[in-house]
Amino acid sequence: MRQQNVWRLMSRFNSFRRANIILQHLRMSKHTEAAEDVLLEKKGCAGVITLNRPKLLNALNLNMTQKIYSQLKGVGISVHGQFRVATEKSVFSMPETAIGLFPDVGGGYFLPRLQGKLGYFLALTGFRLKGRDVYRVGIATHFVDSEKVSMLEEDLVALKSPSKENVADVLETYHTQSKIDQDKSFILEEHLDKINRCFSANTVEQIIENLQQDGSPFALEQLKVINQMSPTSLKITLRHLIKGSSQTLKDVLTEEYRMSQACMRGHDFHEGVRAVLVDKDQSPKWKPANLKEVTDEDLDNYFKSLGSNDLKF
Repeated sequence: MRQQNVWRLMSRFNSFRRANIILQHLRMSKHTEAAEDVLLEKKGCAGVITLNRPKLLNALNLNMTQKIYSQLKGVGISVHGQFRVATEKSVFSMPETAIGLFPDVGGGYFLPRLQGKLGYFLALTGFRLKGRDVYRVGIATHFVDSEKVSMLEEDLVALKSPSKENVADVLETYHTQSKIDQDKSFILEEHLDKINRCFSANTVEQIIENLQQDGSPFALEQLKVINQMSPTSLKITLRHLIKGSSQTLKDVLTEEYRMSQACMRGHDFHEGVRAVLVDKDQSPKWKPANLKEVTDEDLDNYFKSLGSNDLKF
């Protein structure tokens, strides 16, 4: 009995200690990053927004979103922008299924619209695209050498009455001049047929069966990756992309808000953040632990209307 009491006390102490550490990180983040995590400038006729959290891959937080929103009210950024420039230093991935979430920020809209089933593959596996490959798949509209980005910015700012055509002309000039990795083949080129074939299924179970039947080293590697992901996240992500392929961006964002609220109420998102970002043991304990236990009824709960609490535009 005494040993059990000691165990309970130690467990509470460890929980308190972990919570305290998280709070300390949040306080430090608030004091050290809040003032400079996004830089807003006016250069000539252009407004320039610079994300300034390099150690965290410029991931947006609430403070940054509020600052940007005040300057770009109802307008999208990044992948939903009309012009998207990648350099040889660019990295793109949607790793949310590894933390019990789903590809948000409109992922349900732009991912299923990539060539073939590439978007489905990226969403379910979290595969990383780098450099010119970000342009090749259509995530970026132009590719520019990183050392010329400052010059590109100067030329864009110098436009006196910038129109869509003017901006496109400037970007195309820099894009045409770039030779970095121009002759290097797309990293997934030889696997596109496999991706299109295996990820064309309407269920995660069938995708897994397709990969098993393919049996190639590439297919087996993706199978290994998928088996580490949250079963719930895999299923809601696939359903979201299938639905999103025929939805408007507004409808997709409304649905993503519903899904995010359900994820916050559930188990896997909190467990994924703990395993990957807090404790970093990389060993999440998903609940449910396998695909069979994630029922259609479970999935339906992630897509239900929130009524008056639904996202409003």
